[in-house]
Amino acid sequence: MGLDRRRRMSIIITRAGWILSTLLVWQLIVSTRRVSPLILPSLQAIGSSFWSSLITGDLVRYAGVSISLVLAGGLIGTLLAAVLAVAAYQSKFLAGGIDTLTAVAHPLPGIALLPLVILWSGTGITSVLVIIVHSVIWPMTINLRSGFSSVHQRYIDVGRNYGFSRLGIMLHIMIPASWSYMLAGLRIAWARSWRAVISAEMIFGVMGASGGLGWYIFQRRVFMDTAGMYAGIAVLIMIGLVIEDHLFRLLEHKTISRWGGRQ
Repeated sequence: MGLDRRRRMSIIITRAGWILSTLLVWQLIVSTRRVSPLILPSLQAIGSSFWSSLITGDLVRYAGVSISLVLAGGLIGTLLAAVLAVAAYQSKFLAGGIDTLTAVAHPLPGIALLPLVILWSGTGITSVLVIIVHSVIWPMTINLRSGFSSVHQRYIDVGRNYGFSRLGIMLHIMIPASWSYMLAGLRIAWARSWRAVISAEMIFGVMGASGGLGWYIFQRRVFMDTAGMYAGIAVLIMIGLVIEDHLFRLLEHKTISRWGGRQ
């Protein structure tokens, strides 16, 4: 426990050092006045734009739209991936079809499907959700299948001796035993879906009553508000760091470490 805490602190200190160094170099370049503020605004201008957007609630609202879309699409994609993985585990015939489908669809970036999605669903929230689901379902399916394949047969036999049904074996043996693979799949799915939703928002614009963080950044670029654009990008980075360094590490600690898995 102490070692893990020291490791987390070391990572935080290292990243903080690199971020501060980058900001220092940034400000030194700005202070030379050889770069246009429209290309590289000062940290003060970025901070002022960030604070004003935070006070008015714009950044919170736009970020909330993007996060809610990722959560909804991620949940749908994860559930579909679970169905595919379980079906492939139960049937060799279905496994062949699912393997083929995964091999074809997994390498396709979500942005490449945008023309088709626009034709099918228009440019609303449904289209964005389709892109997010596509970004989530394939890495989750691959990792779930790898996790199920890693479970030793003896554990399944023990479950059968205890009288577990197929569903009971899946819930009490297969899923806990393959959780490290599932968590790895969630990490990949999160990264891909976050990139996908920002890209889709930049293309689709406002969805329903408001836009997301990608639309916020796009608007600032169109109106040459470079400081606001960098403020939006900074929020993207902060959200990514919080989820990657805190949420996933918390999940890892609460599950894998306590279940005797990877430390």
